[in-house]
Amino acid sequence: MAHAETTLQRREREKIPVVLLRAVLVLVLSALLIVSYAVVTDRPLEAMPPTDTPVFKEREIILSGSMNGSAEVMDVNGTVIASLTPDKGGFIAGVYRVLVRERNKHGVAIHAPIRLVRFTDGRLSLRDAHTGWRAELIGFGRDNEAAFSRLLD
Repeated sequence: MAHAETTLQRREREKIPVVLLRAVLVLVLSALLIVSYAVVTDRPLEAMPPTDTPVFKEREIILSGSMNGSAEVMDVNGTVIASLTPDKGGFIAGVYRVLVRERNKHGVAIHAPIRLVRFTDGRLSLRDAHTGWRAELIGFGRDNEAAFSRLLD
């Protein structure tokens, strides 16, 4: 019986090797050190797309959406560009919810227009002049980018 308990205790100790725990600790501390250095030195963001690319085409739109995924897109005159059902408007409704959150943080009217911009390099982006928020739509996949691309065309 004593031998079985000793074997069991040995197995319990061996489940997570000490070397692995130390390696994870070094990894976490290294990440913390790198991020702290970047914050303290006010290092600029480097993984952002260029800001000097010329605009190829743009349109101001007003988004609205609901939790069920339906969405409506209008131009600045109030003309409906697209009225999307829950199975077609989920991404646009999701972007609308993010936009509402950003605008609430900055005290901006929820239904103010936002710019939908296609640049000469082909990128499609949403830009909110009221809050400084922006979204590079290719980062959400081709289908989601295409949902906004149809609004521009």
